[in-house]
Amino acid sequence: MKKLSARRRHPLAAIVVLLFALAATGGLYAAFAPAGEAKAEKSNQSLDIKEGKKLYAVGCNSCHGTGGQGTSDGPSLVGVGAAAVDFQVGTGRMPMQAPGVQAPAKPAVYNNEETRQLAAYVASLGAGPTVPGKEQYSTEGLDNEEIAAGGDLFRQNCAQCHNFTGEGGALTKGKYAPGLDGVSPKHIYEAMETGPQNMPAFPDTVMPEKEKRQIIAYLEKVNSSESESPGGFGLGGFGPVSEGMFAWTIVLAILIGITVWIAARNAKARKS
Repeated sequence: MKKLSARRRHPLAAIVVLLFALAATGGLYAAFAPAGEAKAEKSNQSLDIKEGKKLYAVGCNSCHGTGGQGTSDGPSLVGVGAAAVDFQVGTGRMPMQAPGVQAPAKPAVYNNEETRQLAAYVASLGAGPTVPGKEQYSTEGLDNEEIAAGGDLFRQNCAQCHNFTGEGGALTKGKYAPGLDGVSPKHIYEAMETGPQNMPAFPDTVMPEKEKRQIIAYLEKVNSSESESPGGFGLGGFGPVSEGMFAWTIVLAILIGITVWIAARNAKARKS
């Protein structure tokens, strides 16, 4: 008993007991952890990649190459990530109907499951932005102050191409910035994250997730059917360009017409 009591008072006794407890806890966790769920998830992911590769071989490799390395007809897909595929395929831009300067949005060719499988395969080619969850692009809970902040961010970063309320606009060489009315919040978030076609990318290091949500909330607000324009007729929401054009072509023409009419009337009065 004296020997056992002396061992308990040994300075390393507490460390030995702690190590034993940690080893026992780790062993119990390894024995009872839900390893089946992890294996099932990994198996589903592998199946998505396998099926996505088949879809890719039929609809994508003629332009993007058999391994996604790109060709003269299409850019490389290595490292673009699942989010880029979800946006391009989900909005119907890919596959393209015919070569052109820009891929227009159209009804999607692939359903949600096939889009997920294609995204899984392309993501396996190289790490890139993942498909965002609903909590990343949801605008629930944002107040008017945050929506106004989203408007400031949109005007600073997006309005030069998409115009002040997201109506879209022309770019150079036949390209254009599409209108954003009716685009799902998920696809707007993915576009900001990945920078499709001529658009610059805004990853979280450049524009945090919160600011992306504020921009989405602003677009939902200005494009809502309940939204009112306190300034009267919005002229398509194109901002000062359309307003200036209206002033020069319509208002100025009316003023010139009135001036000519007054001058003609005075000339006629002098003759008489």
